[in-house]
Amino acid sequence: MQKHIDLLHGPVLSSLTRLAIPIMATSLIQMAYNLTDMIWIGRLGSNAVAAVGAAGMYMWLSNGLAVLSKMGGQVTTGHSLGAGDAGEAAGYASGALQLAAFTGLLFGLICAIFSVPLIGFFKLNSPQVIADAQIYLKITCGLVLFSFLNQTFTGLFTAIGNSRAAFLATTTGLVINFFMDPVLIFGIGFFPELGVMGAAIATVFAQMIVTCMFILFALRDDLLFNHMRLFSRPDFKKLRSLITIGVPSCLQNMLFTGISMIIARMVAGYGDAAVAVQKVGSQIESISWMTADGFAAAVNSFIAQNHGAGNSKRIRKGYKNAMVIVLIWGLFCTFLLIGCPAPIFRIFITEADVLPMGVDYLVILGVSQLFMSVEITTAGAFAGFGKTVPPSVVSILFTAIRIPLALILVNTALGLNGIWWSITISSILKGIILLCWFLRFLKKMIKTS
Repeated sequence: MQKHIDLLHGPVLSSLTRLAIPIMATSLIQMAYNLTDMIWIGRLGSNAVAAVGAAGMYMWLSNGLAVLSKMGGQVTTGHSLGAGDAGEAAGYASGALQLAAFTGLLFGLICAIFSVPLIGFFKLNSPQVIADAQIYLKITCGLVLFSFLNQTFTGLFTAIGNSRAAFLATTTGLVINFFMDPVLIFGIGFFPELGVMGAAIATVFAQMIVTCMFILFALRDDLLFNHMRLFSRPDFKKLRSLITIGVPSCLQNMLFTGISMIIARMVAGYGDAAVAVQKVGSQIESISWMTADGFAAAVNSFIAQNHGAGNSKRIRKGYKNAMVIVLIWGLFCTFLLIGCPAPIFRIFITEADVLPMGVDYLVILGVSQLFMSVEITTAGAFAGFGKTVPPSVVSILFTAIRIPLALILVNTALGLNGIWWSITISSILKGIILLCWFLRFLKKMIKTS
């Protein structure tokens, strides 16, 4: 297989699939990366899971901010490459990495300084859970710079049609994290038992290794990265362009996380065990949304390059092929979560009083997996055109609806399950509305091209 996949010529399905498979594999690796933490932390009990769950919300928030440089860099680089201007593409890529470094350092500093009030927001009950959450937050978010750089590198390598780099780098990180987790959490050999702190250290160290891997791959690249001048003065015109494209997706992701944090605070009212259920359940559920997100990244780059080249017919065919694959995957995830909730959840938490809540979560969220996959992939297609506003509007509006809907449903016989149903209902609406919006947009694009 050649290093850079040609997205502008040849069979559409073949090009798209060859680009998507490593990205989807990378997403599954990332999911396994997160689930590995949950498996080992789950052995410490639901309190430890609750601590990581609360602190992990800010890691999730940081991912939303990282989208600013990742999305802006990937789309602008893809458009420039499609237009045949490698120098322009390298300028956008440099700006994206500079922006990632700045925002990563800023976010890390804020989390390290304000860890106490940030964790206090969730109103956790146990002093030990609160202390562990603060430690986990300081380490993972305080050193979040590496995560920001890794996400931006992933977007840039995807833009040039080299999705294998992210797969190899992330796989290396997973292997390191897999072996370091039990060693640092439980204190194997001459290592001390660090508990939640050990999980945080293992995660950050693995992210550092992934960053080093990306740098090595970049040094060997001859299409984009060899043209970059990373340590030169920032090109503010290019920064403005990639920020303009990245801001809607960034706001969408950060507001999505902010709303999820409010939901998590509502969940905390049902006890720390409920917080643990949401943390573990969301990680299990990520089997669908992280894979769809990976495929959306491939669709993004495919459409970006072909849009830059003015190839509208190839864009339409690419989106159609992508949706067929995503629909199949979404249905599989739906059947998996609804059909096998207990054995799946029991892998992470075995406490008998927690298991029924976990089963309810997976079954209810399983109903929306197909629609969520459609929404994520369609958002990637919109972004490929540089149109990040429509998916952001739909996501922000219908994610915000979860709060009043949850308040209504929890006061019925549903109780805690009312919160889960508010998430599922909104996901179904987002998938349907965004799909209809994109099909209308695509029809207009084809007519005017």
